[in-house]
Amino acid sequence: MTLVDSLRTEAHDLGFDAVGICRAEETRYWEAFLEWLERGYAGAMQYIPRRREAYRHPAGVLQGCHTVVMLALGYSSGTDVPPAPGRGRVARYARGRRDYHDVVREKLRRLTDWMRRREPEARVRGVVDTAPLFEREFAERAGLGWIGKHTLLLDRRRGSWFFLAALLTDLILPVDEQPSLQHCGTCTACLESCPTDAFPAPYQLDARKCISYLTIEHRGPIPLQLRDGIGDWVFGCDVCQEVCPWNRKAPAGTEPDFLPQPELSPLDLRSLFELDDASFKRRFAHTPLSRPGRAGLLRNAAIVLGNQRAVECEPQLCRALEDDDPCVRGAVAWALGKLGTARGRQALLARRSVESDPDVLEEITAALQEGKWEG
Repeated sequence: MTLVDSLRTEAHDLGFDAVGICRAEETRYWEAFLEWLERGYAGAMQYIPRRREAYRHPAGVLQGCHTVVMLALGYSSGTDVPPAPGRGRVARYARGRRDYHDVVREKLRRLTDWMRRREPEARVRGVVDTAPLFEREFAERAGLGWIGKHTLLLDRRRGSWFFLAALLTDLILPVDEQPSLQHCGTCTACLESCPTDAFPAPYQLDARKCISYLTIEHRGPIPLQLRDGIGDWVFGCDVCQEVCPWNRKAPAGTEPDFLPQPELSPLDLRSLFELDDASFKRRFAHTPLSRPGRAGLLRNAAIVLGNQRAVECEPQLCRALEDDDPCVRGAVAWALGKLGTARGRQALLARRSVESDPDVLEEITAALQEGKWEG
């Protein structure tokens, strides 16, 4: 077999569902990318503008890169239902037993090792989604799908329930490039369904309003005007994918490490408030849920409980008003205002008398003034 044929076989044997090859060329979206940054749509993700120039060409990731091998790996989808009060939804990609970065990197390492054995003089580097590379653009160029209006890659058979990875090399390989065919038509379901209006236009995402960004990447209090839109999402969000017609018949992934774990489908929020830093790390260290940290996940949980009016979780929220982290205390104050119970009001009054953080004091005051208190 040719090198490319052998590469495809090896990739499939390692569990990748699709392989496409394209030339390493300067991005077609450079000006749009700069405009996106200028508008502040990257939010607090300062690692993006810091590495801005590296995004221009794959050579910014691997010097001398000539070819990009794009790989897709599906994750389990199935069906989803709104959770009962006291439980929160986790994005489907994060419900497995391991962080997808670790799983995909292991497969990539084995693929790059294979390539180096086959071509000892070649330069090769495998990347998931942490390198400055427009994976979706190169996947589109390599024939793995098209970029939808929600900015995610779509495939007519797989929908969008898959991860992307890239193998960069200085070898010049035959390519699969083909004209990009858009199959979204006039559909705007993804844009219209976003609870926080995070799409200012088709193919544009304002990360500052995206629930996935807010619950994972954003540090500190979530803006007040966006909290209701969080709904019951405690980590990530799948709304724009769930409404996409191309996902209706998408096959479930088969990778064992990505199969949904019962304790994450959905997540019991009350148990989170029992975790200190050490127990949080033990529970979530090797999962995507470690990304926002203990304070971020408890902040999210409090907002979900407030949105659910989960009165049965009032004891956990009242105790969390004493949490060491002011971000947690502020979100809990907001949630207790939403619950509107007499005990919650007394807890807020008691905390107000000793609270020293001005932002938390503002949250407590607003909750006391705006809450619809029973009795």
